[in-house]
Amino acid sequence: MSAPLQEWGVPAERAELAVLAVHGRGQDPAFMRDTSERFGQAPARFFAPEADGNTWYPLSFLEPAERNEPALGRSLQAMEDALARIARAGFDARRVVLWGFSQGACLLSQLILAAPRRVAGLVLFTGGYIGTEPPTPGERSLHDVPALVRSIEHDPWVPRGRVEATTGLLRGAGADVDSRIDPGEEHIITDEACRSATELFATTAARVSSGDGRG
Repeated sequence: MSAPLQEWGVPAERAELAVLAVHGRGQDPAFMRDTSERFGQAPARFFAPEADGNTWYPLSFLEPAERNEPALGRSLQAMEDALARIARAGFDARRVVLWGFSQGACLLSQLILAAPRRVAGLVLFTGGYIGTEPPTPGERSLHDVPALVRSIEHDPWVPRGRVEATTGLLRGAGADVDSRIDPGEEHIITDEACRSATELFATTAARVSSGDGRG
């Protein structure tokens, strides 16, 4: 069964972009909606799936991936189902930005690295690939995909090293990565991260509107 999908933002027929917004552990789509208000007037329709019990998988993302099964597999399939529903709403992959925080950023990191596709952009706030074995995307499988990666140096749940390793994998796959890790110890989304996401949405929407990336 597909995860429930909540929507907000610009009506689909007028939106330049769709944003798949994936919440973290113990959160729900309302958190992503509240955070999206920090982006200002994004030219986008937001689509937010909701995890069963507000958790996409039970254990830390640093555990071997098989220890988070079968929930991990179901959650990755929920992302594919959400993207299929977004496509039916009129947005092909090159008009879709993947945005996640915490557990949601981990899930989207795993999705895009294990099954690369040319999306409009990535916004990964405090997350990284899942498991002990890194995915192996093709060398140009994410060629020129803009990716915004943000985290906190001493985040209590997401080690800096995993964020940096994920950034390296994205760059190795050809993504155009803007990565920043701010000092601190809190599990938060900074104002700078939101400003940078706003810029990514604006530049990506302009590219889509000009016809570059609709193919």
